[in-house]
Amino acid sequence: MRSALPRRAALGLVTAGLALPLAALTPSAAFADTGAGAGHHRAAPGAVFVQLNAASGNAIAAYARAGDGTLTAAGTVPTGGLGGTAVGAPLDALASQGSLGLDERHRVLVAVNAGSDTITSFSVDGTGLRRRSVVASSGQFPVSVAVRGDLAFVLNAGGHGSVSGFRLDDGRLSPIAGTTRDLGLGNTAVPTFITAPSQVGFTPDGHTLVVATKANNTLLTFHVDGAGHLAAAPVVTPSAGKVPFSFVTDPSGGIHVTNAGDGTQTSYRVGAGGGLVALGTSAPTGGAALCWNVRVGGTVYGANAGSATLSAWQVTPGGATTLTAPVAATTGAGPIDLATSADGRFLYAQDAVAGALSSYTVGADGSLTALQTVSGLPAFSKGGMEGLAAF
Repeated sequence: MRSALPRRAALGLVTAGLALPLAALTPSAAFADTGAGAGHHRAAPGAVFVQLNAASGNAIAAYARAGDGTLTAAGTVPTGGLGGTAVGAPLDALASQGSLGLDERHRVLVAVNAGSDTITSFSVDGTGLRRRSVVASSGQFPVSVAVRGDLAFVLNAGGHGSVSGFRLDDGRLSPIAGTTRDLGLGNTAVPTFITAPSQVGFTPDGHTLVVATKANNTLLTFHVDGAGHLAAAPVVTPSAGKVPFSFVTDPSGGIHVTNAGDGTQTSYRVGAGGGLVALGTSAPTGGAALCWNVRVGGTVYGANAGSATLSAWQVTPGGATTLTAPVAATTGAGPIDLATSADGRFLYAQDAVAGALSSYTVGADGSLTALQTVSGLPAFSKGGMEGLAAF
């Protein structure tokens, strides 16, 4: 899995209820967590969820995950909303990361419905899903959601763009009054993919909400108080790389951002004033359209959508990332969203052009070994899935 594929041409600037029974690199010593993949013990069964994003009716496809990481289809559940596609999207319909938000501890899954400006919550009961609520997203064209405890914040990419807060109570969503914040982006109701903001997420301590804006080349941070209310306006940090697309965090407070415009990854931490302080930028991967990422212990993996490869970085003791495997694995055509099992033993990549889900075993040294390919999912040419979550 270490040999590189011939590089594919970049696709333009590719920056990007109902109950269902569901049948490279040593992690850094700075990481004490055993979730998000630091441990390599006996794998327990779990599940993987894929958002199908059909314009005629959005749905979640569920897969039972065996202890060896292999997947078995277990049916679909409609979200009660509609999928959508950003204007000019080259291969990922929503041009975002995090359109499915999973809180395994509280057993809640939240999905965006970009075509109907709504979001849906499900309770996750073992290996089952139950739809609990469908509510307005308080904006246009929702593309990403961050879930933490009883809070969910949704990123709306259409119009001026906005973030809005919701409370989760027994799996049901209700808006938190006064938490919608306008981002001032000036997009159309259905935005162009490159000008649409791409992700919203919490820092590990839950005190800061981060938004990546892509073409604006900025990262926005909002302070979050104990009641789930946001600061009146964000602190704006210019991106250290071109076209910041996706990010993951680590337990030490690091925020690792992919830069789709130059194929690098920049690490940040929250500074005293609430803005982001850059810790360092990695070498470029050499792949095309580095947009999505996921963390497994002390290793971060990124998807190069235009060259059908995954890259890997090691998080250093200083908090930055060092590129260690420009080609850690090859994938099906058009890899976008990534997810890992809760124990970090397995990594899953959503192949948007191929209409498939690629599975890998994560070695103790961070290496990736191909495990399984699940085909038959909607390819981008037919509307395109987007959104992936696993436990």
